Amino acid sequence: MEREAELIAWLRAARTVAIGYSGGVDSVYLAAVAIEALGPNRVIGVTGRSASYPAAQWQAARDSAAAIGLDVVELDTNELADPNYAANPSNRCYFCKTELWSLVVPAAQARGITTVVDGTNADDLKGHRPGAAAALEHGVRSPLAELGFTKNEIRAFSRARGLPTSDQPSSPCLSSRIPFGVAVTSERLARIEDAEAGLRAAGVTGDLRVRHHGTLARLELGEEELSSWLDSDDLGPLRDAVLCAGYQRACVDLRGFTSGSLSGRARARQADSPNASALRDGLCETDPRWRIEVAGEIALLAGDAAAVLSNAATRRRIADLARQHGFAFAAMELTAASTPSHAALPRD
Repeated sequence: MEREAELIAWLRAARTVAIGYSGGVDSVYLAAVAIEALGPNRVIGVTGRSASYPAAQWQAARDSAAAIGLDVVELDTNELADPNYAANPSNRCYFCKTELWSLVVPAAQARGITTVVDGTNADDLKGHRPGAAAALEHGVRSPLAELGFTKNEIRAFSRARGLPTSDQPSSPCLSSRIPFGVAVTSERLARIEDAEAGLRAAGVTGDLRVRHHGTLARLELGEEELSSWLDSDDLGPLRDAVLCAGYQRACVDLRGFTSGSLSGRARARQADSPNASALRDGLCETDPRWRIEVAGEIALLAGDAAAVLSNAATRRRIADLARQHGFAFAAMELTAASTPSHAALPRD
């Protein structure tokens, strides 16, 4: 294919490459093409290991590397020791990538490799990517982005090659589940990791995020997956998985999975303070069974009308109404045996 021929030519001009390898869709595809273009002896993957990345993801990365014949070097990174990173500012990723590339580039050079690349694609350039500045500072190249490869193209090419990651959901680091300004700690990361692992074990598939709001976990599932769970009338496994991980309360976001939903951009659009009374009045026009609690920037719904939320259009309508009344998120609380919890929300 002409598009892949451009990438192969780019890689052959580099002669040898070290790939910042996460085991995600982009880095696996780039590694597979690099091995085809240069041979396995001229390509290595370098992986940074830390508390920010779940163990299951690293095992999947190893399995994918074995499947394509990629030699991987694993390095321990310690971004949590950097107070700039741990404070969780909006440019947190800059400090993470600075730590990563400061280790990856010397490791590559020690093996005689001068070209270090990552799996950034053309779509990534459209968003808020402070980590890109760190890559630039360390001379890391992004051939997929430079050649205009989009995520959909990469998935299609991966599928054509039979790569195991072609339909793999995106999975950024666990720190992305914590709101900016809330400190990143190993305990919080472990709680998020355990909750997501428990949800996968309970049968959740596709896109999944456990968003951290103190001792409340807000679950984001893909739209179809969320509709299926709500229609099943058995949300106990979701609730149990989250509470077993150490959270005191759990809720499911009515909009479902949204990439970057904790970036603060959604909340910044709200001009007014959350108004639960106005939202309650609006909801009662269609269904009086809902009760609303203000949980920070979340409109937390509890009641006996969960079945109506299996309809995606209804969920969007309620979420839109919540935003109109100053909330960043609308979610349904997961409670045991139809016994809603209305205690004041504790803080961790």
